[in-house]
Amino acid sequence: MVNIEDLKFDEKGLIPAVVVDAESKNVLTVAYMNRESLQISINERRTCFWSRSRQELWRKGETSGNVQHIVSITADCDRDALVVEVEKEGPACHLGTDSCFAYPVYENPECRPFTMDGLMELLEGRKEEKKEGSYTTYLFEKGLDKILKKIGEESTEVIIAAKAEDKKETVYEIADLAYHVMVLMVQAGISLEDVKKELAGRHVIDHKVKQEKMTK
Repeated sequence: MVNIEDLKFDEKGLIPAVVVDAESKNVLTVAYMNRESLQISINERRTCFWSRSRQELWRKGETSGNVQHIVSITADCDRDALVVEVEKEGPACHLGTDSCFAYPVYENPECRPFTMDGLMELLEGRKEEKKEGSYTTYLFEKGLDKILKKIGEESTEVIIAAKAEDKKETVYEIADLAYHVMVLMVQAGISLEDVKKELAGRHVIDHKVKQEKMTK
């Protein structure tokens, strides 16, 4: 475990902190800490930074409520930069976006990785700006009843494939079902974050139940 005294702060007594979403691994922001703000962050288990513009300590979410709960803090090989993994409450950026890094400069179309967040963005885009000939656009134009009908059909296909113990077909049908469920989520205004929070809450409950059983 690296001691704070082993870290290399710059001539102004600061060290850059790259804040990362512990769940998605997306970079949320880059801020700066001094020894005091780093110690506060560790003690309180929530991010506290040093504001270079205001020349004062500031706890993330102090006024906005968008608190970042610290999961881990890791130093780089030179001990002069930090990665802070957090569980966030609300947007990380003061502009209201999920991350401060929301403005693409360049993307290699051949190397863009698939993500569930990226798929959600695409689906949301299809709902706002309907692309002619798109199946997703077709679903949104037909509305909720059509989307629900497709979810019912795809659920049945998953059951049939799973019952036949055909792994490849089951994966294919689960992907179809997941896609249509995500279309429903966009239609209903439900985000991936909403579902993650619900699952996280159930994980806590399940963990407590397991602990109770072990103590009996």
